[in-house]
Amino acid sequence: MSDFPEFEVIPAVDVQDGEVVQLVGGERGTGKRYGDPVDAAERWIEAGAETLHLVDLDGAFEGERVNATAIEAVVESVPDDVGLQLGGGIRTAEGARDLLDLGLDRVILGTAAVETPEIVAEIDETHAGSVVVSLDAKDGEVVVSGWTEGTGLDPAEAAARYEELGAGAILFTNVDVEGQLEGIDREAVESVVDAVDIPVIASGGVATVEDVVDLKEAGAAAVVVGTALYEGEFTLREAQDATDEI
Repeated sequence: MSDFPEFEVIPAVDVQDGEVVQLVGGERGTGKRYGDPVDAAERWIEAGAETLHLVDLDGAFEGERVNATAIEAVVESVPDDVGLQLGGGIRTAEGARDLLDLGLDRVILGTAAVETPEIVAEIDETHAGSVVVSLDAKDGEVVVSGWTEGTGLDPAEAAARYEELGAGAILFTNVDVEGQLEGIDREAVESVVDAVDIPVIASGGVATVEDVVDLKEAGAAAVVVGTALYEGEFTLREAQDATDEI
């Protein structure tokens, strides 16, 4: 399920301490809580979501999966025809394969892919196209360990490198604008899109339907939306309708 035949608007279900949380600028402790993850997942599916983006936020910071129980409850509650991708705390090929066998369609690797790039090829051998490499950018460089450590890597160059290793897609998050409802950085997204032939999923800063349209026009295959949907800035249907017209 690495392909996005049509542009998709993907609601985020970010989990911290067993609850849905949206962080501001990737900063721990800035989160606003939005209740039970299963309730959130069911709400987005009812609204027309074809894919859900799950993140174990504690896992991203701690380096191991912390909210496994809450995430597994979501996986079990979601119909088979809804795609699921999960990131946060996945650090080994074995752990990734277990999750894919559990029913996830894609695993998102950030820190693990940066620290041991060969893990991408390793997972791709048994689950082709299922690895999404997450490149989170802050001040124009890729950051890891819950957005706390700089790597010196350029996002576009890193994206091309992971495509060669077998990544099925790139998740590009602009941490500078994450969770702030202040708009996207289209140029940054375009540079990553131009560097690869695989799908690029954009994330971070979406505040309006126009931002979603902009990302589709920038060449993104999908966009992950969190805060704007939870705060009711626009509905999932409004964003889908607007991008269907392009």
